[in-house]
Amino acid sequence: MTGRPDGPDHPESSPTGSGEEGAAVVEFLGVGVLLLVPLVYLVVTVGQIHAAGFAVEGAARDAARAVVTAESSATGAARARAATEVALADQGFVVDGADVLELECSANPCLTPGATVGVRVRVEVPLPLAPPALQDWVPLSIPVEAAHVAPVEEHVGARP
Repeated sequence: MTGRPDGPDHPESSPTGSGEEGAAVVEFLGVGVLLLVPLVYLVVTVGQIHAAGFAVEGAARDAARAVVTAESSATGAARARAATEVALADQGFVVDGADVLELECSANPCLTPGATVGVRVRVEVPLPLAPPALQDWVPLSIPVEAAHVAPVEEHVGARP
C-alpha cells in the first residue's frame, strides 16, 4: 500500500502534532546569543585597542614636534606632556602625560642643533567588563606603545 503524504500515517496530518513546533526558533536564539555575545565583546575590545594605537601614534609624533620646536628643554618637556594628554584625550584616554611619556635625547643639552629627540608613549588599554578581582591571576589590560624620533634643526642656535 502506498501512503499519501497527507494520509493518516503522516506526522503532519496528526491532530496533536509532533511537539517540535518552535524548537528551531529557540535553538536559533540560543546559538545566536552564544555566538553573538563573544563577537560583540571582540569588536568592542579591538575597537578600543585600535583607538589606543591611533592615540599613542599621534601623541608620540606631536610630543616629539613639541620638544624640538620649544625654546628650552624644560619648556619642551612640558609641551610634550601637554601634547600627549591632548592626543590621548582625543581618543578617550584620560591619563597623566608624565606617566605615559618617555623622552630621550641624543645630545646634552637636548636641543643641540643636529641632535635627535626620541619619544615613546605607552598606554594600557583595560579589557571591557573585566572584574578587578582577577588582576592577580590574569592580565586585564593590553599595552599599546608607539615611538617617534624627531631631529633638532641644524640652522638654529643651541638651546638649553
